[in-house]
Amino acid sequence: MSGEKIPVAGVIGYPISHSKSPALFRHWLERMELPGHYVHLHIAPEDFDASVRQLPKMGFVGVNVTLPHKHAALAIADHKTDRAVMIGAANTLIFRKDGLIHADNTDGYGFVTNLRANAPGWNPRSGPACVLGAGGAARAVIAALIDIGVERILLSNRTRGKADAMRSDFGSRVEVVNWVDAGEAVDDATTIINTTSLGMVGQPELRVPLDGLRPGDVVNDLVYAPLETRLLREGRAAGATVVDGLGMLLHQAVPGFERWFGKRPEVDEDTRLAVLG
Repeated sequence: MSGEKIPVAGVIGYPISHSKSPALFRHWLERMELPGHYVHLHIAPEDFDASVRQLPKMGFVGVNVTLPHKHAALAIADHKTDRAVMIGAANTLIFRKDGLIHADNTDGYGFVTNLRANAPGWNPRSGPACVLGAGGAARAVIAALIDIGVERILLSNRTRGKADAMRSDFGSRVEVVNWVDAGEAVDDATTIINTTSLGMVGQPELRVPLDGLRPGDVVNDLVYAPLETRLLREGRAAGATVVDGLGMLLHQAVPGFERWFGKRPEVDEDTRLAVLG
């Protein structure tokens, strides 16, 4: 081992001190007894390009990227996966030994893997999916839903124009529903996903009518602070299968960890507890 570089990775954001990713990666590194470090990187948008290009020289093998840098992460890359291009953003950068930067987006992978792990009977062809929100997370979710065969996606966003633009990008499987009618989209769907920040600590509550939730539905909130949101409480009360947002955070990190540190980590209850502290 003498003389070998210890791999370093991190998560870039602005702000970033709230990120649970360093606790997650430390847990996996310690559990598998692997050499390596993973750190917070607080980088302002105007410094993003210059800072990222310096990281490989400092021993970094890659980084996760969160708001507001996901579009810049895609733009800086020399190679981009098809799914990153489709989503229009990257959350994972790999610094290759040949000096080139490889970009991926694992948000959709994390979303689907989390859904299948926590709603094992879920069938993507069981009926329409309702997606609340039309930001970057919604793009990753919609791309993943289309990829696994969901035939009809009801998309509702507080600003209709963003939803219309997303429909233009993804095609006829996406139907835009006015925000005032989002409750009707919930009624019609068998899978309901909140991709907005509504319900998050410090944000307004999600006020969409939820009386149409019923047994057999699968309800997923990407918000994980708090872990139990109004959407999940009402889904559980209605007899639906509920899936919190923490699992998506955990599963989307798996491909990057494997690439940077050489072993594929397992997402289990110990992992959740380590991240929740």
